Amino acid sequence: MNLSKTLLNWFEENQRHLPWRGETDPYKIWVSEIILQQTRVNQGWAYYLRFIERFPNVKSLAEAPLQEVLRVWQGLGYYSRARNMHTAAQQIMQNHQGVFPHNYLDIRKLKGIGDYTAAAIGSIAFRLPYAAVDGNVLRVITRIFGIYDDISQPKTVRAITQLCQNLIDKENPGDFNQALMELGAIQCTPKKPNCEICPFTTQCIAFAKEHVNLLPVKFLILKVKKRYFHYLIFTKNDKTIIEQRTANDIWKNLYQFPLIETQTACEKITEEMLLDAGFGKIHPVFLKEVKHKLTHQHLTVRFYIVNNFLPELKNNTIPIKKLKKYPFPVVLAENFVFLQLH
Repeated sequence: MNLSKTLLNWFEENQRHLPWRGETDPYKIWVSEIILQQTRVNQGWAYYLRFIERFPNVKSLAEAPLQEVLRVWQGLGYYSRARNMHTAAQQIMQNHQGVFPHNYLDIRKLKGIGDYTAAAIGSIAFRLPYAAVDGNVLRVITRIFGIYDDISQPKTVRAITQLCQNLIDKENPGDFNQALMELGAIQCTPKKPNCEICPFTTQCIAFAKEHVNLLPVKFLILKVKKRYFHYLIFTKNDKTIIEQRTANDIWKNLYQFPLIETQTACEKITEEMLLDAGFGKIHPVFLKEVKHKLTHQHLTVRFYIVNNFLPELKNNTIPIKKLKKYPFPVVLAENFVFLQLH
């Protein structure tokens, strides 16, 4: 089967019109690929446009304060992506004289860029013949070729990557990679794929065996951790207290209100907890509880308010009206209005 020719013909007729489609600037391709790693296209579209408007090139991203980068990224989640991009932009300025590297190995060395992203950037921007294999590609290839190996295993991914490397169109590797990803995104979908109009219906082993819903095989079990956050919102004279998360944990470098985390669910924070946290004898008033789900963690977030009192944390005291200038996790930022902090 001439997979490449069939695929490229399909792509020419069916590709979606996206703001980064047809782009040859490696910087913009990079931004789009990083955003789409953990974000759906319909959500990432607006963030891509906003990010490019604020940071139109490598230099502007490298020179921006990390706090500003995180603020623009706010709401996309997986904030390590933004931190890594900021570091990588500085690497490009320092090690490549501000010019995005043109070869695969140098691209791969940039902070936060793995095999897939390096292949995507290299093939689309510079026509480098490297196969970009993401979840969509794994699904398409396992179905077409009837591969029943567990895709959560690195050896399976390596084998499929090599297969794609053998199939890639050497003259047009960027469109080949994009076409495979697009086929998986809009037609060979995880559920209810549109097999009847697929260009590979007659060659697809999974379709012939009626195994489409069985592939790809993935045995990896996602372990979800439950966490319980209690945020204390102190207010006095139109000021409040915030702190920056610096530990190697979720939301690193973002800001939050003073936090007490408990190991188990509890309806209220005790006087002992408050004393242990160094807040003294205060009487927080419960405001609201929200559930917030991350890929590997499920958070129960409770908000409390303490009016007319600010702890002795001088460096962290800011006017309430300036809260929006700081990058916050979305679960906090989206509740500013409810908490009358705006």
